[in-house]
Amino acid sequence: MSDTAPPFGLLLDVDGPVASPVTRSISAPGLLESLLELLAAGVPVVFNTGRSDAFLREQVVGPLLAAGLPAAARLHAVCEKGAVTFSVTAAGMGPVAVDEELAVPAAAARALEELARGSFADVLFVDDGKRAMVSLEQRLDVDSATYLARQVDYERAALAVFADLGLGVTWKGEEHPDARGRVDWRIDPTIISTDVESVLLGKDRGAEVALRLLAADGPLPAAWRTVGDSRTDYAMADWLHAHGHAVAHVDVRPADGVPATPYPVLVPHHSVHDVAGAAWLARIAAVVRGEAADDDGFDAHLAGRHVG
Repeated sequence: MSDTAPPFGLLLDVDGPVASPVTRSISAPGLLESLLELLAAGVPVVFNTGRSDAFLREQVVGPLLAAGLPAAARLHAVCEKGAVTFSVTAAGMGPVAVDEELAVPAAAARALEELARGSFADVLFVDDGKRAMVSLEQRLDVDSATYLARQVDYERAALAVFADLGLGVTWKGEEHPDARGRVDWRIDPTIISTDVESVLLGKDRGAEVALRLLAADGPLPAAWRTVGDSRTDYAMADWLHAHGHAVAHVDVRPADGVPATPYPVLVPHHSVHDVAGAAWLARIAAVVRGEAADDDGFDAHLAGRHVG
């Protein structure tokens, strides 16, 4: 283990920047190879995702291990937005840790899953790999427009589940407190899923947990690059910046609009999602190899630049 702080670390959302939202797997040419090259060069990588550890094992970690994870790799995963963690070495995936205090109450989880498997089974399915959250995902054989039209109906039905159980919940800015005035749970839509989760979970919590994982296996990076495909992913960079870390964020799907931030943001020019993620990872791998000049500085001069 080196005592020298890496020049930067990567905090990566999975759906979008790494796994295609269409195939739900690593399919962008060169992306896997760039990740392996960066890990071999000593760049710490932490996946910060709402996905389950089972999804990571099958779709991301499995391919990395099969391709030959470098012995020196510092690779961790923060799943379910901070509730579930594990680490990975060349020998394989380590034990999974779960913060049980953040798990959706069993009665609510059962009701939400029964609802999904009943009236909404034609457009979505239950992610059975989740340990703390409840996640309902668009079926691969259903087009986006059809799914999104029914997603709202499911979420309104989910609100009724929480009301029946006397649990406080928030959804799209609406708050429905419990009898004590508390709102402990959140219904959180994405373009391909609905996550039901503790309000304490999020990409900011994931960033905090990521630093704890890395602090246990070596020096923390001198700076960070966070990568995501939605406005909620900015919470990674927000948390890092607020806690004194140098950070730049890469938004591979800026269609939602790029907010004003106190740190630099990179946006793609010709591509989105995993294709843009692959282009950016290839770019920084070339910088690490010394085959491209770090003329952007990767700190104060990234704003307004384009990749992909």
